[in-house]
Amino acid sequence: MFKSTGLMAAFFLLLPFLATAQSSNGTIKGFVYDKKTGEPMIYTNVSVTNAKTGVQTDVNGYFSISLPPGSYRLLVTTIGYDSSVTDVNLLPEAIVSKKILLTRQEVELKGIEVSGRKTEKITHINTGVTTVTPRQLKMLPSAGGEPDVAQYLQVIPGVVFTGDQGGQLYIRGGAPSQVGIYLDGVTIYNPFHSIGLFSVFETEAIKNVDVYTAGFNAQYGNRTAAIVDVHTRDGNKNKLSGLVSASPIMSRVMLEGPLVKSKKDNGSGVTFLVTGKQSYIDQTTKAIYSGMSDQLKNGLPFQFRDLYGKVTFNGDNGSKLNVFGFSFDDRANLLNDTTGARVADYKWKTTGGGATFVVSPSNTSALIDGKFAYSNYDISLDKLNTGINDTTPSTSKIGGFEAAINFTYFLQNYSQLKYGVEVNGINTSLTYKIADGVTATQDRQSTIASLYFMYRHNFSSKFIFEPSLRTQYYSEISKFSPEPRLGIKYNISESVRFKSAAGIYSQNIMSTKSDIDIVNLFTGFLMSPDQQYKNANGDFVKSTLQKSYHLVAGVEVDVQRVELNAEPWIKYFPQVNELNRNKSALVAGDPDFAASNGVAGGIDLSAKYSHDRVYLWVAMGYQKVTYTGVDAKGQKQTYPTPFDTRYNSNVVASYTAGKKKDWELSTRFNFRAPFPFTQTQGYYENANMTGQGIATNPLVQNGSYGVLYSDIINGGRLSYFHRLDVSAKKKFTINERSKLEATVAITNVYNRQNIFYVDRITNGKEYQLPFFPSANLTWSF
Repeated sequence: MFKSTGLMAAFFLLLPFLATAQSSNGTIKGFVYDKKTGEPMIYTNVSVTNAKTGVQTDVNGYFSISLPPGSYRLLVTTIGYDSSVTDVNLLPEAIVSKKILLTRQEVELKGIEVSGRKTEKITHINTGVTTVTPRQLKMLPSAGGEPDVAQYLQVIPGVVFTGDQGGQLYIRGGAPSQVGIYLDGVTIYNPFHSIGLFSVFETEAIKNVDVYTAGFNAQYGNRTAAIVDVHTRDGNKNKLSGLVSASPIMSRVMLEGPLVKSKKDNGSGVTFLVTGKQSYIDQTTKAIYSGMSDQLKNGLPFQFRDLYGKVTFNGDNGSKLNVFGFSFDDRANLLNDTTGARVADYKWKTTGGGATFVVSPSNTSALIDGKFAYSNYDISLDKLNTGINDTTPSTSKIGGFEAAINFTYFLQNYSQLKYGVEVNGINTSLTYKIADGVTATQDRQSTIASLYFMYRHNFSSKFIFEPSLRTQYYSEISKFSPEPRLGIKYNISESVRFKSAAGIYSQNIMSTKSDIDIVNLFTGFLMSPDQQYKNANGDFVKSTLQKSYHLVAGVEVDVQRVELNAEPWIKYFPQVNELNRNKSALVAGDPDFAASNGVAGGIDLSAKYSHDRVYLWVAMGYQKVTYTGVDAKGQKQTYPTPFDTRYNSNVVASYTAGKKKDWELSTRFNFRAPFPFTQTQGYYENANMTGQGIATNPLVQNGSYGVLYSDIINGGRLSYFHRLDVSAKKKFTINERSKLEATVAITNVYNRQNIFYVDRITNGKEYQLPFFPSANLTWSF
């Protein structure tokens, strides 16, 4: 293993020399910024008009082009901005740095928009990838009057959300623990609040969100299903600005600006960005909404608070250092469906901080970036009086440090070379209750060391080839995992493109969510357990490392202004570690864990139309997700997962109205097939046979209820889910620097009773949000 690692390290050291093998060439590199705010311009086209080549900027606004000596003209274009033309005289082996400032257009030029999108489509593979911008986030109806990433993710093909309450994210067959979610490169273990309409991310602070639903390259690791990567903006370099927002659900505030102002356009300086959100929906639903619905008479028992802050140190040459910190917390009370009394308290808290950096050395075309950060996630569920002898874990913690350094080379014709090193230290602690009242605690630690490289080559804008390799070493199980991945794309024409991606993935983190519960807010995390346990075939597992294999294909077709995309996909999970649902305290040595295997597959379709004032997005998908494990009788059984909703569709429409385009009308309709659950067969009284020693008399006790579950795992289905949301937004310009935005929104327009869960003891039904109007007022300055 160490020999292989050494060979890979040596190969990585040679990569810079391979990337710059054409020694007579010179390099034009630099950064592209928004002239007004100083914000880096991401995914912006930088073309060399007299050499028929070009590149795109990355998330830092950086570009680099290697060219033979000569005189060149750079054309920089992106949607909504005036073009920029720069002349460069390039000498042999010279490195010329440029800082390009783009000015926002007063009138949007449609040709630039079409050209920018076309370049992205034919130069990047983008299999299973969706990039979300702040503008797109605001096109959806703002549930509760507040736009949020959590609402947009629900529309992306292949993504399944459990609903308005207790929101959990499942992406193309992957459970929450199998989906890596990052904020500026730092792992966020649970970004969604108990009321599933909102995340911990502040919409106005987001630069972009990249969602990888399958077949992602080697840049990401230690997750076997999907990736959600959120990037935030830097603070405004030129002036103090921000916003204040209020609605019946929450208040938000954001403030940004220069701490040390640059003496020239986008020169060195220091900026800051702080955001805060505070909910009070548990109080307002009692005061405002209690008379509208019996479901709201006891209020919505959710509370959350999110705080985020960043300070950015900018250098003259585009290098920068970000120092940041965050604190997110969430609380919810589970209520009795009849009396409204509290039956359980649920809460979690995420804290963390760190630093990221971007360095552009003057003597090389490479861009170097990295991070060092720490995050911690605590979750607990305290049951007060459920009357059920359940198996739900009660407390869980996961946290640790993350450190990485990456090197990126931008090559000709939109090709790219990237490689890096990453080290993570993770610790987990879990206290959970096992069947028959047995409680256990697991504490685990691990260090994960990773090396990766990715090379993307464009062959004459026809064929794109992107091999990548990630190798990971898991210290707690002494396991080395090589993970090759590949993406390809063939452009039949500029309007018809075929694509595909495949790869091997691994992770050593497992979830403690029980699949016998219809609803379970609690999701604990645990490192690969140090016990011996068996798989579905009755054999002891050889390794506790979990792996998956992805294969996804697709076709993109542009017809006039309509963008069509179809992606069939399949994922195989040869080992999924779970809590042993059949654990019994009466069986000596019965393991706490068991291993299942799973297969997920489906097809996702989408169509987008965007022109002038109209935006329309239709997305639908079919999927089937099954696991094979051992049932209560010790027999192998294949069963649907709790998130195996077979069909999901969304229609989103937005229209910009008014002479000044100051009105925006949006609507979303969602239709989803039922979620499965394990049915209840009966009940028994769980009496304490030894509580008073020999004086114990079980005949006079009132024991707690025990539930007898069906032998068929997840054999039942809840009802179909469908809902219509609408919103209307009006913008008011107070002056050049001050604007007011008023939003009115209705969630669940026709008051559909969508099932949240059914209480196993009372058979009472809990529903998702009923007809729920709201309003929001946002002042930006």
